[in-house]
Amino acid sequence: MTTEPPSHALPPELGAPDPAILEMLDRALVTELAADQPVFHRGETCRRYLLVLEGRVKVAITSRSGREIVLYHVEPGESCVLTTSCLLGGDAYPAEGVTETPVSALLINKTVFDQAMHASPGFREFVFANLGKRFSAVIERIEQVSFSGVDARLADFLLHQPNPGRILITHQELATDIGSAREVVSRHLKTFERNGWISKGRGSITVLKPAPLRDLINN
Repeated sequence: MTTEPPSHALPPELGAPDPAILEMLDRALVTELAADQPVFHRGETCRRYLLVLEGRVKVAITSRSGREIVLYHVEPGESCVLTTSCLLGGDAYPAEGVTETPVSALLINKTVFDQAMHASPGFREFVFANLGKRFSAVIERIEQVSFSGVDARLADFLLHQPNPGRILITHQELATDIGSAREVVSRHLKTFERNGWISKGRGSITVLKPAPLRDLINN
């Protein structure tokens, strides 16, 4: 479902909107998506700039064997680095985006995006700041998957959740997020539980002792 964007649709990081941004906003649409809906597909041509207003989008790649690795998440006030780079370079999407929660997002077609990039220094700065931030996150994820053990990646994920006291997630979702296999993640979680660092419930994990988990990350 798409609607006209509200006047407050753009994130505060943009500052006071200039005339070019206001014109862009007038020509943009807000789309509402349910959870677990595709936002874009691998190989698809990018035709719109996407800025998440509410909710969360997962961007991931899937191997031929079916293994999925999450590259990053797009949170409220952020744009998708792949969408931006594909718009700027005219390339197809090399990964896929899926909503993890209900999402409200601002859609700006390529022509309007190009005009705003040319006419608005504020919008241009915002776009490239988001681009740089996301590229850094992707590089960090590649480093984690390539050079960190599963136990360290698992500990890092658990400690950086908004509510470590009760993390609602399945073993498969956790494996996808840290770039591992479900069986491997389950084995490490059993070790963590046996050591008394966490407790497991049905579809949930509770961090009991964060200190030893931090030690895994730092070693």
